[in-house]
Amino acid sequence: MTSDEQTKNPTLRLRISSTAEWKVRSGHPWIFSDSIRSQNRTGELGELAVIYDKWDNFLAIGLFDPLSPLRVRVLHTGKPQAIDDAWWRERLNQAIQIREKLFDEHTTGYRSINGENDGWPALVLDRYDKTYVLKLYSPMWLGRLEHIASLIRKSVDPERLVLRLSRNMQEQARGYAKLQDGMVLSGPALDGSLLFRENGLLFEADVLHGQKTGFFLDQRENRVLVGELANGRTVLNAFSYSGGFSVYAARGGAISVTDVDISAHALEAAKRNFHLNREVTNKCRHDTIKADAFDWLKDTGTFGVVVLDPPSLAKREAERAGAIEAYARLARLGVARTEPAGVLVAASCSAHVTTDEFFAVVRHAAAKSGRKFRELRVTGHPSDHPAKFPEAAYLKCIYLQFR
Repeated sequence: MTSDEQTKNPTLRLRISSTAEWKVRSGHPWIFSDSIRSQNRTGELGELAVIYDKWDNFLAIGLFDPLSPLRVRVLHTGKPQAIDDAWWRERLNQAIQIREKLFDEHTTGYRSINGENDGWPALVLDRYDKTYVLKLYSPMWLGRLEHIASLIRKSVDPERLVLRLSRNMQEQARGYAKLQDGMVLSGPALDGSLLFRENGLLFEADVLHGQKTGFFLDQRENRVLVGELANGRTVLNAFSYSGGFSVYAARGGAISVTDVDISAHALEAAKRNFHLNREVTNKCRHDTIKADAFDWLKDTGTFGVVVLDPPSLAKREAERAGAIEAYARLARLGVARTEPAGVLVAASCSAHVTTDEFFAVVRHAAAKSGRKFRELRVTGHPSDHPAKFPEAAYLKCIYLQFR
């Protein structure tokens, strides 16, 4: 940038409220529009905004979005730092190297970058064997997409890099640079799903059109636990999607598994995943039922292990009360479907319902049934999905065994 350009377009400088200052110093990565007390000029989408404290000292730097209530997503706090190519490259490699130490050749599907928790706000990068999927949740990344994609290619040399876009920004992305959800940014075209390994099991991932980036990678550790509980039992997998819990249960020695999902497409994927692992699933009966799980659970038999893993029931704060009521209803149905000495596994991925609120409704449903039970464990985020600030902690799961 020339000196004339710097004069015309000086660094975007913001000052924020005392409360917001305290939150940023404490590590919170979001600055909302109503926290901004002053700024030197109108900011542009995706540009760097420098935050100063009330003594005019550097506080933080982040990406700016003039149209979002979440006005700045913080990239760096502490001492002033040049956000240049070397800085981006180092931050990318830090996140990727951490994951490389967590997994071996038996697991080739995992999250490489988990948004704000890895210093990449509103951006995730998932690996599926030799294909990487970059998902953006904010349009502030659109102007930097080419640069970020180049850094990823240099760092991990993927066979293929796929772009996924959150629904709220797909239209804007098309108008911005003709970007589309599911487009292949580099590498060979892809027609359909691809395969990856998880703890030695094979799964397919629909990285072009599937939910999230193609698979629910965040439930990996809970799938392992369900597999350990399944030996000699019948297993119900409600809201089964592509049957991940069921494949683990079959490998763990389940007598039968029943997948219930409203999507016929998801159930076909579950059948394929079961077949991909036929060497360890062939002794287990596999039933698939297309139905609304809430309705189907009202009148059916009982199972030795009942897994309740619905999609998010509260995507915004206004839906929180209704979601808590729905989780309570689902927990009551799940308790009724669990055999004597059986195990109920109840999970939530709704960030707007807190861990305490969710566990409370499940425990209350179990207690109100009059049945004796013990709590085996509760779980949260796996190691490749760290949650370093309150709003990031969406995943929670509780295991109850009845007597």
